Amino acid sequence: MRTAIKLILLYLVIAQIVAPILVMIPCVIYQIITTGSLNNEALMNMIIIPAQLTGQLMMLIYLWKAGYISKQKTTWSLVSGSYLLLSVLAILSCTFVVSAITDLMKWIPNIMEFPFEILQSNWIGILVISLIGPIFEELLFRGAITKALLQQYNPTKAILLSAFLFGIIHINPAQILPAFLIGILLTWIYYKTASLIPCILIHVLNNSMSLYLSAKFPEAKYIDEIITGAPYLITCIVSLLVLTGVILLMNRTTVGYPWNETNIN
Repeated sequence: MRTAIKLILLYLVIAQIVAPILVMIPCVIYQIITTGSLNNEALMNMIIIPAQLTGQLMMLIYLWKAGYISKQKTTWSLVSGSYLLLSVLAILSCTFVVSAITDLMKWIPNIMEFPFEILQSNWIGILVISLIGPIFEELLFRGAITKALLQQYNPTKAILLSAFLFGIIHINPAQILPAFLIGILLTWIYYKTASLIPCILIHVLNNSMSLYLSAKFPEAKYIDEIITGAPYLITCIVSLLVLTGVILLMNRTTVGYPWNETNIN
């Protein structure tokens, strides 16, 4: 647990303090020189994407130097074509089920709407959300944190702890529960296969779907504003049945990885 907490705290310090300061200083100087004053909204628009990229890059360098990024063939295995297909079905159905659950808790505040809008405003931000962010988070949470937890705890406890930390690290109250639930699926798949590839695929698809729906239905904040009435209920039931069936099929695949051995790279 010490390793997991250390990595979480280190990432928070880098992402929330160090990287923003490093990016903000030249941006403040540039804004004062070019405009003669500081505009907080313009400054936020200027720094949010480079600060996020800087924080992720700094953390990746640390993970690589500290030996947390595995070079093992198993870690980068495709598992199988059928398993990847099941992974796609799993995230499609899981995303709808999780969205239906969050529809019941609309009172939870979403404090990340403005930064999310900034990220969606250009192609670099879209790339950060849909590809760079998912790859980074899988390397950190599954490749480093989950591996450390599986070396110390039984699978159930390790999976739940990892998913909990994955939810908390999002900070945004509206994202904590969805991230926790999807984190359980991601961590379980990683435990069963010891591979980051299906996890990265799932994470990329999940974030890409969120981007697509946000662009396609900009006024809708919840899934029940896009699908209503009987179709919504039917889709919920079908998604739950598909998710259950897919999980049962995926459960047949287990890679005999020695999680309890220490210093596995």
